[in-house]
Amino acid sequence: MVIEWLKFRVTPELREKFVQKDDEIWTATLSQYPGFLSKEVWISPDQLDEVITIIHWESMEAWKSVPQDVLEATDARFNQAMGAGNQRIDEAARYQVRKRHP
Repeated sequence: MVIEWLKFRVTPELREKFVQKDDEIWTATLSQYPGFLSKEVWISPDQLDEVITIIHWESMEAWKSVPQDVLEATDARFNQAMGAGNQRIDEAARYQVRKRHP
């Protein structure tokens, strides 16, 4: 399993809208592709301008099989829904799950 980890900075007043639109736009799109397993969205009670998304992929190949044009179109739809300058990716990382306990 591969983890896509993204940390966003969001206008605090729009954090709930970000979570909603992320689900409606990004999660709905990515979940159509084989290898997408699940997604978590984390918010902090202390950092109101922060949202972290954790996307679980079956493999790196599955993650990277999402066409670039689909990613770009989805990003454009999301940015239009959120409005310019209201969010940005602050950090991005990828991880491999080495051990998992039930």
